[in-house]
Parts: sequence; structure tokens; C-alpha cells
Amino acid sequence: MARLPRYVVPGQPQHIIQRGNNRQVIFAAEADYQFFRDALIEAAKQHGLIIHAYVWMTNHIHLLATPLFEHSISKVFQSVGRKYVQYFNFTYKRSGTLWEGRYRATVVDSERYLLTVMRYIELNPVRAGMCQHPAEYPWSSYAFNALGIVGLNTQWLQQHEEYLRLGVNAVERQTGYQALFNAEIAKDDLINIRESVHKGWALGGDKFKATIALLSNRQVVSKGVGRPKKE
Repeated sequence: MARLPRYVVPGQPQHIIQRGNNRQVIFAAEADYQFFRDALIEAAKQHGLIIHAYVWMTNHIHLLATPLFEHSISKVFQSVGRKYVQYFNFTYKRSGTLWEGRYRATVVDSERYLLTVMRYIELNPVRAGMCQHPAEYPWSSYAFNALGIVGLNTQWLQQHEEYLRLGVNAVERQTGYQALFNAEIAKDDLINIRESVHKGWALGGDKFKATIALLSNRQVVSKGVGRPKKE
């Protein structure tokens, strides 16, 4: 089946995933994360991509980011992809592809899903058994969003307006955000987040999906597979 064209709505956040080819390691040392970070910061600034949340695992990455222009995401990933593959291949004396084809992405209903997707992204290391709490993992946005820590790994992040509604000041917002992690993400939300980003469907309610379909002029939800069931 041919892939559906990507849809991008400038100003609307997207959940983006890029994996290593055959799920191979893409970060083998601290310096690898640092090189990727610096390349991403430069490309995002150049091409208009605002990043709200992220996690970089050993074999894949997640971003929650808002493109300012139609080609913001594609240009950022082209730029970062080329630079990082050249760096990685040179460093580890290898050749060939590093990424599993093109990145996957889905447009996100900010009001319904933005904070849930942020939690989903930052809880990846916990689900993978790499740490007990997201605060323990250095390569994610949790320190910025939940603890207000600003450093090399977080100072380039920008808070989304939905996050800002958590409180009237930074302390209230951080406290409110931390409280969201006291409850597990609902099973239906986990399924919707995963299916949407892997299949390219819009992540949101029916009204949001209808709006995105009109703006993008393409299918944004599954029409179902196979013949209809007999009554």
C-alpha cells in the first residue's frame, strides 16, 4: 500500500518518532547525544521548529514540536539526519544507513492530547526499564517541564500554551505537571498515541480530525480494513 502524504498544519504540534534501522543503536556514547542535540538545535532554529518535549533513547527518538512552516519538520530531519549519519559513521568506522526510513509523525489535538503526549514521551525510559522515575533520565525534557531545570539539554525548549495553563507562575506549572505523573496514562490513550504516530492518523477528537482533514485535504483516520461484518 502506498504511503499517505504527510500533513503539516503550521502552528499545530506534532508527535514525531525516528528509529534506528532494524532498531539498531543510534546513540552509543554521551558524545553522540551531544552532537545530535547541537545539530537539532541549529536546524530547528534555522527552519522554524519549536520543540516542547523530547526523549532520546538508545535506538530511537521522540519529539513533540510545533512547525512554524509547512516544511519545518522535513527540513529539520533532513539536516540533522545527514549531519548525524556522517558523524556516527565516521566515529564508529561504519558505512550505510542509520535510520529506519523516513520519520513518523502525527498532528496532535493540543487541548485533548498535548499534555498526555508529553507524559508519554518522558515516561519512555521508565517503560523501558532504564530508570524508576523520569527525573533520573538525562536525555529528556522532564527536568525542564517538571523541575524547571535549565541547562544545555533543556534551554532550547519552549513551553506550549496548554502547559502554561497549568498555573499562573513557574512553580504552580511545575507542581501541576509533576502531579500528572501520579496516575498512569489510560490504556485507550496509549493505544491512540501509538497507532496515530505509526499509521499517520490525526490524534484527537472527531471535531479536531474533521478540521485537520479539511485543512490538509487528505484522509486522517482509518476507513477500516477488510469487508464489513455480516449482521
